[in-house]
Amino acid sequence: MAEQTARVRCQRIGCDAMFSPYDNPDDSCRYHDSPIFHDGMKEWSCCKKRSHDFSLFLAIPGCKTGKHTTEKPVLAKPAPPKNPVRAAAPAPDASSKQTCSRCQQGFFCSEHGSQAREKSLQTDSPSQNNTGIQEVLAAPAKKIVGINEPQTCRNKGCGKTFKEKDNHDTACSYHPGPAVFHDRLRGWKCCDIHVKEFDEFMSIPPCTMGWHNADPVS
Repeated sequence: MAEQTARVRCQRIGCDAMFSPYDNPDDSCRYHDSPIFHDGMKEWSCCKKRSHDFSLFLAIPGCKTGKHTTEKPVLAKPAPPKNPVRAAAPAPDASSKQTCSRCQQGFFCSEHGSQAREKSLQTDSPSQNNTGIQEVLAAPAKKIVGINEPQTCRNKGCGKTFKEKDNHDTACSYHPGPAVFHDRLRGWKCCDIHVKEFDEFMSIPPCTMGWHNADPVS
C-alpha cells in the first residue's frame, strides 16, 4: 500500500507536478517541448509563445498533454531558420513601459531595467523646480488576499503554493536573479553558476531565502 501512495515529481518541462505512478491517466500532464533562447528572447519551440522576462516565460501554461513521467526529456535543438529576417527593435519609450505589467507594479523588468521607475518619478513629479521637496509616491493598489487563500509564489526558482498566514522571512528559497543566457550557457547572476543544458539550469538550487511573493497583477 505504501508503494501505491508514494508520489514522485514529473520531469517534463513546464509540469513539475507530483504524481503517483499508479494513478497516471492520459492528459494528466501539461508540458512544453524544448525552449529556444536568442538575443534575450525566450521562446517555446512547440507553441511559439515567447517572453523577455524569464519568470513570465516559465509561467506560460504547457501546450501539450500526456502522462507524467520520471524520465528527463531529450531536448531537441531546433535548426536555425533560413535567411532570418531581424526586425528593427523599437526604441523603448514611455508608452511601452506604461503597458509593461512588471514596470507598472514597480518590479524589475529585464527589458526596461530601472528606466521605468525613473520615468515614473519624472512624470509623477508635480514640479521640476521644487528640488528641495521630495514627494512620496503612493504605492500601487494591491490585491486583497485572505490569509488562508492559496497563492503561487512567483519568485524565480520557487513556484510553490503557500498561504499568507504561513509566510515568513525564510519561507521561500529562490534566485533573486537575473537569469543569464549567453554563448549557450545558462545560469544565475546571483549565485554565479552557469551550465550548458536547460534541465541542469532548472536544477540549480536556489541561493537566497526570503518571503514568498505571489506578485498579483492588479
